[in-house]
This record gives sequence, structure tokens and C-alpha cells, in this order.
Amino acid sequence: MRVSFFNELDSYALVAGLETKNIIEGVCLDERIGDYYNNPSFGYGGYCLPKDTKQLLANYANIPQNLIQAIVTSNTTRKDFIAEMILEKKPKIVGIYRLVMKTDAANFRTSAVQGIMKRLKAKGIEIIIYEPNLPAQTFFNSAVLTDLEDFKARADMIIANRYVKELENVKHIVFTRDLFGRD
Repeated sequence: MRVSFFNELDSYALVAGLETKNIIEGVCLDERIGDYYNNPSFGYGGYCLPKDTKQLLANYANIPQNLIQAIVTSNTTRKDFIAEMILEKKPKIVGIYRLVMKTDAANFRTSAVQGIMKRLKAKGIEIIIYEPNLPAQTFFNSAVLTDLEDFKARADMIIANRYVKELENVKHIVFTRDLFGRD
């Protein structure tokens, strides 16, 4: 619920031309909300959260509710919105910088960036992936590169769930929603 909330605040700010970071910082001044786990992303993902929220929704099948359905729907909407923002920029080759959800993670099962990647591929965008933890040469029929400089040279846009210093020399082509530099 928290991830969806901050992602939707970010979507609102982007559409309205407002500074997301200022809005989030203001909201987080309320001590009941606090200043933690408030960094927007491409949506929630990972091994547990997507399946757990869907299972929770199934458990609520005969219970009056709106919030659980809204959380699941919000995550899909967020990925659709992010993919549309990227498509509006008309990239030819999009580089996916890391498939993992969090910094220093090794697990990328059902990461949100995969949802973005699939949406872009469905629209005919060529995808290349930089993922040094993946031994395969392809992932969902996209080239996996392990040479970061080659990756940066080939992509005309790079999407990164979390911004890192090693992208600094290509920051003009990086698309991220990482506003606070943390997970």
C-alpha cells in the first residue's frame, strides 16, 4: 500500500508538472507517515510482494473491500504509465540497467522493470539489458550485456529503477524515478 501510494503521488506530480520530491517530503513531515520507504519506483515487484498481494486479494473475494484491489490495480497502472512515458520519448534502443529491484540484490524474479520491458517490447522497442548477475546471453529474447561501457554506448535511453554513480556519464539519457538515491 505504501509503495503504491508514493508511486501514485509521483504519477500525479509528473502529469501536473510538479516536483515529486517536494510533495513527498511534505507528506512525510507527518510523523504518522515518516520519512522511510518513500522513494518512487517503476512499481512493486520481487518474489513475494506481487504474489502475496494477489493472494490477499483472492482471500478477500467474498469480503467487502476496495483497498486490496486498488493496490493490485495501482501496480499495473504504474507500469503502464511508466512505459507510456518512455514511449513518448520515442527511443529506438532502450537499455535496462539491472533487472534487480533493490541495490545490491541478486534476485530479479518478477521485478517491476520486467513489466516495463515487456510493455516496451510489445510496442516494437529494442531492449538491451545490463545485468552482470545473469549468466545467460539473452533474457526474454533481449541481449544481456556484461560490459557496462558497451551497454551505455548502444542504448539511446537507459531506464534504471535505482540511479547509481556508474551512470553519471550518461545521465542525460537515464530515465529513473529514484528521487532519494535509496531503496
